[in-house]
Amino acid sequence: MPLIVKDYTWTQTETTVYISIPLKAVKTANVDVLCTDEYLKVSFPPYLFEAFFFQPIEDDKSVAKIGNGAAVFTLPKKESGLWEHLCRSIDKDKQRENREEAVLKTQEKSAEKSKAKATRTQQEKKYTLETMMKLEEEERASIQRMKDEECARATVELEAWKEKQRKMVEEEEARRRMQGTTTHNDKHVHQLKKPTEAHVFPSGEVSCRRELGRAASTAPREAGCIKISFTPRVFPTALRESRVPEEQEWLRKQVEARRAANADLAQLEDLKEEERNPDWLKDKGDAFFRLGNYQAAVNAYDLAIKLNRHIPALFSNRAACHLKMRNLHKAIEDSSRAMELLTPAVADNAAARMKAHVRRGTAFCELELYVEGLQDYQAALQIDPHNQALRADANKIREVVQGTTPSS
Repeated sequence: MPLIVKDYTWTQTETTVYISIPLKAVKTANVDVLCTDEYLKVSFPPYLFEAFFFQPIEDDKSVAKIGNGAAVFTLPKKESGLWEHLCRSIDKDKQRENREEAVLKTQEKSAEKSKAKATRTQQEKKYTLETMMKLEEEERASIQRMKDEECARATVELEAWKEKQRKMVEEEEARRRMQGTTTHNDKHVHQLKKPTEAHVFPSGEVSCRRELGRAASTAPREAGCIKISFTPRVFPTALRESRVPEEQEWLRKQVEARRAANADLAQLEDLKEEERNPDWLKDKGDAFFRLGNYQAAVNAYDLAIKLNRHIPALFSNRAACHLKMRNLHKAIEDSSRAMELLTPAVADNAAARMKAHVRRGTAFCELELYVEGLQDYQAALQIDPHNQALRADANKIREVVQGTTPSS
């Protein structure tokens, strides 16, 4: 039975209520707070503080500061005004209803936060993808502009070269006509000395003309293959140059994970063939559990989990062993891991989910965290509402939470 905290202090203004609760040398990590607009619960085993507020508060704007041996709450009021008392006077049935409503509201808010976080994450991914696509489109447009500019410049240079060649041909023809008019008769025409390239072309153009002649007489090149070697990349994605540090860090972590996995496998080399089978080890652990040898069962489940960490029954059964050995925190951890692996909730894993809830709820109750234990038992009842033994246990825990029955 938890000890009710009565040495708290509270003050108020027209708009805000301040509550200070001494933690009695309890670590801040062990303090559990549940707050709604009408109810406040502060649990730090074996102590418990509850307040059924005189008027509603703004729970979304409330602030809790836990440290230095006290938990201080700043609770804005929904309606301005001074309260006559901190807590209103209600009977035990109403208190029980308020507690259950507070648990349901907390669960709904947690689900809404998870959904909002998932939506926000999806939006951020979408925005990131759109931004990357936009940057890639801009880069492609920039490359295309550079290609167009280079093509235009090459076209201008080609046209200039063609114009220069045309003028050179016209000048050559003009010189030949001028030399033809100076000939006095036809018999001396064949005696005229053929103009040399130095006469026809001005200085500097002779070599250009010779090079053009050589280019015209050069044979076409033979076909061939050019081998191009690219730097190997693990992530062949666009704009990868800007993500090289992230890629290297990811690769480093993968190497470390493989080394750790290889180290675990090296430790298992001395095992027999059947001892490397997780299903065989699970059956072995179940047999040890039935014989009451819980530590041997835990050892079998540990080895099976090293071989395969994705079998929910291994964690759930190990949680049952920890319950028997009073390793309550380990039982809660293993039950939670089993429920994570049993997601999503389908008909085929309903029995396994119910067992995990019951085992975690039992561990919570053993730690005198009855509200948390009741939540797990209620979740198990939702899976199997016709289980009378489960309903009876849940009713006993509810009576303990309400204070009508001493804890056992």
